[in-house]
Amino acid sequence: MPSFFHTWLPFIYLYVVGGICFFVGVLIITKSGALNFKIKRHKKWFYVILGGYFYFVFLHAFLIIAALYL
Repeated sequence: MPSFFHTWLPFIYLYVVGGICFFVGVLIITKSGALNFKIKRHKKWFYVILGGYFYFVFLHAFLIIAALYL
């Protein structure tokens, strides 16, 4: 069985460092006015990109667990 350093450490690094970049980007577009939460369409797309990020986090974690333990 692969070790923690070959399975979960890259996963943690990918989604922590990538998540920081992602959320800094969201903060920048919010502060610049490109994303306005008063507009219903903008709020919808904000939830879509946020949901997409967490969808891939959970999908990736599920596939790692499936590969290791199933």
